[in-house]
Amino acid sequence: MAGKPKLYYFDGRGKMESIRWLFAAAGVEFEEEFLETREQYEKLLQGGSLLFQQVPMVEIDGMKMVQTRAILSYIAAKYNLYGKDLKERALIDTYVGGTDDLMSFIMMFPFLSAEDKEKQRAVIVQKATSRYFPAYEKVLKDHGQDFLVGNNFSWADVHLLEAILMVEEKKSDVLSGFPQLQAFKARISSIPTIKKFLEPGSQRKPVPDDKYVETVRRVLRMYYDIKAN
Repeated sequence: MAGKPKLYYFDGRGKMESIRWLFAAAGVEFEEEFLETREQYEKLLQGGSLLFQQVPMVEIDGMKMVQTRAILSYIAAKYNLYGKDLKERALIDTYVGGTDDLMSFIMMFPFLSAEDKEKQRAVIVQKATSRYFPAYEKVLKDHGQDFLVGNNFSWADVHLLEAILMVEEKKSDVLSGFPQLQAFKARISSIPTIKKFLEPGSQRKPVPDDKYVETVRRVLRMYYDIKAN
């Protein structure tokens, strides 16, 4: 029997968090090795594990997979979270891509200066409420189904819930004008595997703190400042 997938990343969200979410949604247990030192990172590099010299990296089914989107696509397909045909897969890819665009405004938030964080917070909320959430609100309203694609739980639903919760951390009432998304959030959060992942003690990571930022900077030798979008 194959062992559990093993995730190599920092002890924090970053690009690995969506991978954790998808494994959790599929009910798949996984192990993690956290990068805490430059030496750990260089060992992976020297061992040829990081094709493009980047993490995240996931060991699964005898492979050492890199590139977040490739990893997520593989997990979604393997665990039947990728639609029933090519048309549904195309829709899932479209919605995941849109959600990724929104998440990109959030991903580097912890690495900003205090002044830039306040500016970026406003950008995140503005983008969410004027571009991305209205699109998903319309999708859900137009087809009247519980899920985004094919009325079946998919990667697109997992990804959107993750993004909603991330934006709510920046503005708690951000869904006040989106009744369809409010109902969607409640439905997806109540799915047993998701509910378990949202409970204290799961492998879901908290909001990135200064320790996480310092570790990433040290391991990756990030000597430059990130600028707001």
